[in-house]
Amino acid sequence: MPLLDPKTWQSRTLAGGEYAVTEPATGETLAKVTLAAAEDVATAARDARAAQAEWAKAPHFVRAAVLRRAGDLFAAHADELREWIVRESGSIPGKADFELHVAAQECYEAAALASRPSGQILPSEAPRLSYTRRVPVGVVGVISPFNAPLILSIRSVAPALALGNAVVLKPDPRTAVCGGLALAAVLAEAGLPEGLLHVLPGGPEVGQALVADPNVPVISFTGSTAAGRAVGEAAGRLLKRAHLELGGNSALIVLEDADIDAVISTAAWGSFFHQGQICMTTGRHLVHASLYEEYVERLAAKADSLAVGDPHRAQVHLGPIIDSAQLAKIQGLVESSTARGAKLAAGGTHERLFYRPTVLAGVDDATPAYAEEVFGPVAPVRSFVDADEAAALAAAGPYGLSLGIVTRDTARGLDLAERIPTGIAHINDQTVNDEAVAPFGGIAASGTGARFGGEANLEAFTDVRWTTVRGDVAPYPF
Repeated sequence: MPLLDPKTWQSRTLAGGEYAVTEPATGETLAKVTLAAAEDVATAARDARAAQAEWAKAPHFVRAAVLRRAGDLFAAHADELREWIVRESGSIPGKADFELHVAAQECYEAAALASRPSGQILPSEAPRLSYTRRVPVGVVGVISPFNAPLILSIRSVAPALALGNAVVLKPDPRTAVCGGLALAAVLAEAGLPEGLLHVLPGGPEVGQALVADPNVPVISFTGSTAAGRAVGEAAGRLLKRAHLELGGNSALIVLEDADIDAVISTAAWGSFFHQGQICMTTGRHLVHASLYEEYVERLAAKADSLAVGDPHRAQVHLGPIIDSAQLAKIQGLVESSTARGAKLAAGGTHERLFYRPTVLAGVDDATPAYAEEVFGPVAPVRSFVDADEAAALAAAGPYGLSLGIVTRDTARGLDLAERIPTGIAHINDQTVNDEAVAPFGGIAASGTGARFGGEANLEAFTDVRWTTVRGDVAPYPF
């Protein structure tokens, strides 16, 4: 029996109107969903708060069991969910399988959170027991994007639920199914009590209402830096915690001793995986001058060899861009870059939403596709003469998400990484990596630091309460 039934996948009546779930590769309507309006947020948040109290009282092993079953169900329903991820978000099947694997691992890791020690015994000057205890925040608002819809929703939803919270989830309407309704179906089958997870696909006005709602004290937002600034500002005025995982323009540094035969595949994956629509995408290739010409030539050849097409109906390396607006942004950045003198070494063309992997040479600080986050399959390549210049170039710009360094001398690579402010660093790997057990997050314009994984989830989705207990009423001098 299918997990996802369009007739029953939305139990709540929403006010935002009907929306066609579209396959970007073909333009075909896959299903219809009902969007939320801003007014739906208050009802969902109120209901979530009412349901959360009993869930927080549930024994830790009860909450853990639900999350473990959810992890198993992502594997049990993999064929159905994979098809939705491929068709709705334009993923190749391998990327969809990676999302399903990470989603299951996020659930298993979240299950382990439920039984983590929840506090500390403190020394006290008075004759009393003094201790801290972590308690659920109540209702967590999650706002997730389209590009890795399953991962970027479940990595907040699963730990928040495991720690005793309820969740209101606003997925991007373009991926309302695999970024929202699929999660709700899995968790319902896993035994999550009703009322603890509310899925409200909708536009910015729904996100704004979620941030503003008084029943939602914590927001977990993944998206663009511009939108993240607005979320952070609004949450700050309301004295709410906002955990922000934002954009990036991550650098891959290729030192002069790098194995050029090995690095090209790594470099291509960093820029072209999922059409470059990933926050960690390698947006800047910084290559030692002695390797620069060969690197550009070989990366361009690799780009030209990659198949682009419908990932549901053909074996391809890249699928479609999510929609025409995003494609227009990519094309505009490439065209403005060549107009400013960058050389188009590969790509730069598209058919419908299928954009060819693109390599730009001769870029500098004024090249738009080098200076800005493209969020598309574009690899700008720039040379440097020594490690000092490489560090300065990699550290330049507003972002600080991920970093890759390729060298035969790993100690030298680690030393160079220490000089570049970033939330994530990989030696002898490209910039796109994710594991459920690892902290994830950027600094500066890339976000508010590591938020996902282990201890970071405890910090994100609980409050610390200080409690003291005395045998007798405390005496005071008046």
